[in-house]
Amino acid sequence: MTEQAKKILPHVDHTLLKQDATWDQVREIIDDAVRYGTASVCISPCFVKQAKEYAGGRMPICTVIGFPNGVHTTAVKVFETEDAVRNGADEIDMVINVGMLRAGDAAGVEGEIRAVRAACPGKILKVIIETCLLTEEEKKQMCRIVTNAGADYIKTSTGFSTGGATREDVALFAANIGPGVKIKAAGGISSLKDAEDFLALGADRLGTSRIVKIVKSEE
Repeated sequence: MTEQAKKILPHVDHTLLKQDATWDQVREIIDDAVRYGTASVCISPCFVKQAKEYAGGRMPICTVIGFPNGVHTTAVKVFETEDAVRNGADEIDMVINVGMLRAGDAAGVEGEIRAVRAACPGKILKVIIETCLLTEEEKKQMCRIVTNAGADYIKTSTGFSTGGATREDVALFAANIGPGVKIKAAGGISSLKDAEDFLALGADRLGTSRIVKIVKSEE
């Protein structure tokens, strides 16, 4: 394994969120995540309990809430979060209600993040803001909201909308988040160079299915 890959892999949330994913595929990405020392595996909620048991403490389990559109009610997102935690999730990646933000209800968006935060005490909470749907000012606003709400990370994208992470958005996050908030870049990270660039710009986590595949293919 190259030195470049060794530096990148500990920041990767090795991800499988496809609709047609099977348990056999989830088990494979857990095995690969353990082998290559990624930060976590990020999988759909239906697999969390089985994944937690299979991983047996060898790898943190991350799952998604309100995914991929963020339009669930707050009560549903809270229930999803509580269920995921009961099933063993170590990390929660929630999607904001973009329409609520764009309609000017910043307090509603912050309140929802706070409610999910309260539902996963002691767990890492990442907030997906779907940057491709937001203006620059809305992205800056979300940096403030995520900071105020007490989340651990602000995350660029689901990977299921019109665009993924960009270098410009990660740089914007780095300039506008408060102390204690970290950055996760996700969506379209397809090369080690992409990953290296995002980390250099200030990202701490990378949501991607491709980096481990690239490293495996080069062995």
